Amino acid sequence: MKITYFFICALFLGSCSSNKKQVENKATNSDFVLAFGSCNRIDLPNLLWDDILNTKPDVWVWGGDNIYADTDDMVALRAMYNKQKEQTEYKKLVASTDILGTWDDHDYGLNDGGVEFEAKDASQQEFLNFMNVPEDSPLRKREGVYNAKKYEIKGHSINIIILDTRYFRTQLTPDTETSKRIKPNEYGDGTVLGDVQWAWLENELNTSKSDFNIIVSSVQYLSDEHGFEAWGNFPHEVDKLAKVIADSKAAGVIVLSGDRHISEFSKTVIDGMQYPLIDFTSSGLTHAYRGFTGEPNKYRVGDVVFTESFGILEFDFNAKKVDFKIVGDNGIVLEKLEQVYE
Repeated sequence: MKITYFFICALFLGSCSSNKKQVENKATNSDFVLAFGSCNRIDLPNLLWDDILNTKPDVWVWGGDNIYADTDDMVALRAMYNKQKEQTEYKKLVASTDILGTWDDHDYGLNDGGVEFEAKDASQQEFLNFMNVPEDSPLRKREGVYNAKKYEIKGHSINIIILDTRYFRTQLTPDTETSKRIKPNEYGDGTVLGDVQWAWLENELNTSKSDFNIIVSSVQYLSDEHGFEAWGNFPHEVDKLAKVIADSKAAGVIVLSGDRHISEFSKTVIDGMQYPLIDFTSSGLTHAYRGFTGEPNKYRVGDVVFTESFGILEFDFNAKKVDFKIVGDNGIVLEKLEQVYE
């Protein structure tokens, strides 16, 4: 397969099954394989990198919380990133696979942190070092880690749009009335992406001619009832993203998310879109919410996975189809979903 790619930036730069079975190496009918995951500690066993390698992905996408630092000490942050880069199986992945990604709060440096984190610019440089971004890259001079990369395969293309839901995100509203940690802001109050990133995202979608457009968000977009961080804490931003996607008429838009230490598929129909929007959450590379007993999510399809896992998307251009899989240790497929994009 010949793959060419470039950064795009004006500024810059179904059916669900719970049957468990061994995940196959890259399927013969898959034109492109994307693997992704989030919530990875360097002080816990990294058990899944060999399984990720076995899927032979064309790209690995970090979904955030790539290390757990929670610090404004850049020496400590750099040491953690470097330790992860030296992890044996991950090192093999870096040598064989393209690596993309965003950050979330724990690698950003402040739990539940946003625009107020004072060390965010220094932390951004350490994140870019971890992602092996060249010193002379325009990304080094940008505020925030958002970017996009386009892959061209056999006359088709996939645009991977990486969002930054930390650098510009304004204050959350603590929930003092219920047992939930956070409640939604008043409608219109605050932002997830900030004005510049919003304009960039709209341009990415409006100008995209790709068969698929993958939006990577460190926090969940659709699930919004759990009381933790999510786009739902800014309901006007949820509506804005839905409108931006629908108005763009971009093909095959899919959201990937992390953060929650569970993995699940969420799915909805948005007015103006010819296909359903799926938010595929994959979270818990090294530690999962094993005490999970349930939570509401009106968009959920299938069962919640609350053991360590990663996600893969297998693209079939001729069939306009994506196979979504949640994969656990030893390559066991824990949940799957199939979607055709007409």
